Amino acid sequence: MPAETISAPVGIVVDVLRATSTIAQALAAGYERVYCCKEIDDAVALRKELGSGLLGGERSAVLIEGFDVGASPREFLEAREETVIFSTTNGTRAILAAAGRCDEVFLGSLLNLGAVARAARERGEDVAVLCAGFQGAFALDDAYCAGRIVQLLDAKRGDAAKAAVAIANAWPDPHEALLARTYGPPGLEEDIAFCAQVDVLEVVPRFQRMHGRAAEITKREEA
Repeated sequence: MPAETISAPVGIVVDVLRATSTIAQALAAGYERVYCCKEIDDAVALRKELGSGLLGGERSAVLIEGFDVGASPREFLEAREETVIFSTTNGTRAILAAAGRCDEVFLGSLLNLGAVARAARERGEDVAVLCAGFQGAFALDDAYCAGRIVQLLDAKRGDAAKAAVAIANAWPDPHEALLARTYGPPGLEEDIAFCAQVDVLEVVPRFQRMHGRAAEITKREEA
């Protein structure tokens, strides 16, 4: 979880519903970068500084007033600008936390499951999977996705990793696993179905650098 002080050379951030899924979809659709901001004011100030960029995000799964789009991956099927400036309830906070603790940070989801696991394996170093959770607490959907990632990594597993794999094994159907969550508002059924797709994207979002208070995420280039 973001509040834990675990660090590793490689970090994989998971907010499967919906931030890391949405960022992967945005980069796959042709956006060149996504700036992840913790606070709404940070996102608004960054767009003012840059003079352009699509403002996207949510609070409690609701579109932020004055923003162009929300946090649904289905809103990012086609690129409308080069840059997205993004702020969400849980995911962007977890991304910023990982950026301060890990040498390399990737964003993982079911959409890019195999691709992100391959990227982590290629590094050949210890990996920490950081689940965004829900308002600082455990979230079943993120743990399920984390377990699916751990299954693909040939490595020693800590207790949390073993528990995540047990959760992944409990739900052979990813859609049912995401539906099993008990937190969050209703009305996300179409997004849940979208985010439950496995290995439909080859893109691996990667933390590039800090731009002021925002984490810049770009596509990882193949070696």
